[in-house]
Amino acid sequence: MAGLLLAVGAVAVVWAVVGLGAKWSRLLDAPQDLYRIFELMFAAMTADDFADAFSAMWDSIAMAWLGTMLASLVAIPFGFMAAENLVPRWFSLLMRQIFNLLRSVPELVIVLALIPVLGLAKNTGVLAIAIGSIGTLSKLFSEVVEGIDRGPIEAADACGANRLQRLRWSVIPQSAPEITSFILYRFEINIRVSSVLGVLGIGGIGGILRESLRFKEWGPAGAALIVVVVATILIDVLSGAVRRRILAGPAGSRRDRGDVPPAQQAELMLGGGAGVVYGGSTT
Repeated sequence: MAGLLLAVGAVAVVWAVVGLGAKWSRLLDAPQDLYRIFELMFAAMTADDFADAFSAMWDSIAMAWLGTMLASLVAIPFGFMAAENLVPRWFSLLMRQIFNLLRSVPELVIVLALIPVLGLAKNTGVLAIAIGSIGTLSKLFSEVVEGIDRGPIEAADACGANRLQRLRWSVIPQSAPEITSFILYRFEINIRVSSVLGVLGIGGIGGILRESLRFKEWGPAGAALIVVVVATILIDVLSGAVRRRILAGPAGSRRDRGDVPPAQQAELMLGGGAGVVYGGSTT
């Protein structure tokens, strides 16, 4: 069986390569062509090109951040509504199909659908990024909630907690760090998305790249390319450090939940001391 799957995979790869219709003989000339293009870019760069590129990159970052935040406001409740440990299974399946529908539509298509209504504006990019992120974030959030420890939930139910109390003291403290981590990770992705959407003329660094390459203005194109690479690397490094710090929690504050009896867990949660159970500090 394994050999058959391997053979099918090999045939699919060969079929895909042949179907590309690429001129593979030009691969030998590719390094020389790239060197010539980079030479033209670096020879024509000016300080004004970098100033314009930084301003446009900031617009792309702002669009990505605002779109991610708008998507998070919708995705967090959607994630809770799709978690099988919080809602009936049929309702969870229905919500997941909605997520799949949202995830199947590329941001470029969303922008093209919004342009007749909002025009070529940054708001169009923000809304497209938000809509395109809701499906993915909602699915990730629901999986985070489904993976939490059921002990605190059962403890809350045992002492008569209502739905809101169970959500506040049993679900959110456990899932909040990973949810925040996924929001930051999606922000990193949306920076690249906003750069691509700029090619359509809604603003951002993608617009400079499009116009520069279109009119063969190599200096602005090179400056924009450098700014995109440097900004993306810096944001990835900073966001990765923040995400790791969030997941690690406050130093020395994590405690084994097994050391706290279920009855005491319930009292702490409903009495406002959930930080003891979930690794936070108490006041």
